[in-house]
Amino acid sequence: MHAGYIRASPISGTGAALVVTPLNGTDTPFEGYRNLAEQSFASTYYGSQTFEGFYEWQALTKAWAEKEWASVTPWNPPSSRTLAPGQSMQFGLRFSVAKGGVRDLDATVSGTGTPVAVGVPGYIIPRGSPAQLFLQSSSSVSSISSDPSGALTVKEVSTGSYTVTPSSTAWGRVRLTVNYANGKTQTVHYHVTKASTDVLSNLGTFLTTKQWFSDTSDPFGRTYSVMTYDYEVGAIVTQDPRVWIAGLSDEGGTGAYLAAMMKQSIQPNADEVAKLEMFIDKVLWGTIQTSDYAVRKSIFYYDKSALPSYPYQTTFDWGSWTSWNKASAYAIDRAYNYVHVTAAYWSMYRVARAYPSLVKIHTWDWYLAQAYNTIIRAMKTDVGYNRDGLMGETVFGEILTDLTREGKATEASALSAAMKSRAAQWDSEAVPYGSEMAWDSTGQEYFGYTSTMTKTVNSVLGYMPTVPHWGWNGNARRYWDNLYGGKLQRIERQIHHYGSGLNALVLLSAFRSNASDWYLLQAGYGGTSGPLSNINQDGFASASFHSWPNTLKWDGYSGDYGPGFLGMALGSGTYAAQHPTFGVLVYGGTLTSSAGASSVTVTTQGPVRRKVFIGPLNVLLTTDAGVIDSFSYASDGSSISLTLTQLAGGPTASSAVVWVETTSGSAKYTVSSPAVTQSRQGWPIPLSSSAVTVQLKRA
Repeated sequence: MHAGYIRASPISGTGAALVVTPLNGTDTPFEGYRNLAEQSFASTYYGSQTFEGFYEWQALTKAWAEKEWASVTPWNPPSSRTLAPGQSMQFGLRFSVAKGGVRDLDATVSGTGTPVAVGVPGYIIPRGSPAQLFLQSSSSVSSISSDPSGALTVKEVSTGSYTVTPSSTAWGRVRLTVNYANGKTQTVHYHVTKASTDVLSNLGTFLTTKQWFSDTSDPFGRTYSVMTYDYEVGAIVTQDPRVWIAGLSDEGGTGAYLAAMMKQSIQPNADEVAKLEMFIDKVLWGTIQTSDYAVRKSIFYYDKSALPSYPYQTTFDWGSWTSWNKASAYAIDRAYNYVHVTAAYWSMYRVARAYPSLVKIHTWDWYLAQAYNTIIRAMKTDVGYNRDGLMGETVFGEILTDLTREGKATEASALSAAMKSRAAQWDSEAVPYGSEMAWDSTGQEYFGYTSTMTKTVNSVLGYMPTVPHWGWNGNARRYWDNLYGGKLQRIERQIHHYGSGLNALVLLSAFRSNASDWYLLQAGYGGTSGPLSNINQDGFASASFHSWPNTLKWDGYSGDYGPGFLGMALGSGTYAAQHPTFGVLVYGGTLTSSAGASSVTVTTQGPVRRKVFIGPLNVLLTTDAGVIDSFSYASDGSSISLTLTQLAGGPTASSAVVWVETTSGSAKYTVSSPAVTQSRQGWPIPLSSSAVTVQLKRA
């Protein structure tokens, strides 16, 4: 509306940026937008995998809403104006340069007289978790209302500072409308989820029941597995001309099982683990993956010569390049596929290590070895793209860390050498990593190559915005993947496709290295929250949200959701940050101490309650079992306290290893209570049925 704006920044993420705002004194609210369908030429590839196209700023949308958009609820209430003879309207836009780049955008927008909103932890918020909203405007607020009514309760804490609390029944899209005394209107768009633990529980149940494929007559070897699902028809996708979608490989086919596996690494469930062990033993190892650890591109295929009696759907077009025959489907030359298999093994390793009674078929060291060998196999010369960045390969770094912690020095050395050779190559390139697609979302381990790290962070900031809208805040630049993993196939800006969760890893890692750069956390946490919005009230997770204003709905396929969930699982946690204006801010938790206190206390509430980063102290605390229920720290950094509990409604762990990491040059901390001896480079803390307090002292 009157606080709407367009931001444009260089794809390098450095240098000046541009903002377009409504020109004051004109009738130009940013009420809506629409895609401009234009002809494509060889020189532009308009509306293609390399160029999505242009959009139109719309100040009055009622005509569109009454006809072309009649089946959807627009972002903002549609309006129209009728001019009587002699009346006039004036429209105008202002173009301003943010000389300081992306971090200077809010200040530049504010400098034009346009209201600015900053939400913490963002605009995807779970029930029962109050959020913060900071409104910056030269005019006072006259009213704030919620649509649906009562979905959000807004309470003013101080001038310009508010708490926003979802009701116990709120869910989905919620719009806050802020009216200012000068007549301007601002809308802030939220997405309310169930409580984070409930969201993950619903997801795990849906994946391992509705999406659980158990047809023992299947000739492709997909029994028993978690497969792609079509929510609109309520059925597993057993056939698709894009064979990988039904073939448990490529991002579009692994999305379901990858999400199911990664969910166990942060919130294990005994029944789900039992099924997923069966999947690994009967489908993943030996069918998707060959005996030498190679990974096939798909185990479903279209091949009448190989399966003459299989009832392929006759209404499908099986004549395009996407309908691989058996030989093409069984090819092992796509490195991206190896990451998903690796992550599945690693997730089960984490479960088996922390909750050994849950696993029945293999031991923790078997799963870790499988993960390691899959990475090494991916690096062989018969596998393509292995010199490029691979979506989700941040899990390779987790495996390297765990190999080191487990004392497997030979494997850790080999893995480090394989990864470092790629990083060294990228460090010599002007545009590092590369990919099979434009704007792809990859993960890299940097090995201290600071130039490449900086280049990567800046690039992500160039296209990952911070705006007061749940769909675009932290949303990565993705617009083609519904062609390869979605049900509604078209080029359009995808909301919270897997790029959000994966790109967030880069920014959150950078913030943990430089906690003074709050902007990294604001953009990164917006991205890592994205995968929560994809999960509906039944537990179904969609590939992405369709952003065209005539659609505005989640895609019917689960598709390639899984890599985004992997990003959330590896990146999310509870982050405490010191903001120069707003004071101590908490992402993924609730601040319970008063301002200016000698200590700070936080209750964790995010989807991952095993990771805490205390920005003012540059300390990262993680655990492999149970949850970190709350933590506190002395403002002078002299001490830290953690409260560990068992996972509510989940399995019981006998102990939890707590790892304490600090950035270079920061003070070190050791566990002073309870009295334990270090193991696996961490502190094994005995757990009971009640809460356990862990005290850390500055060394």
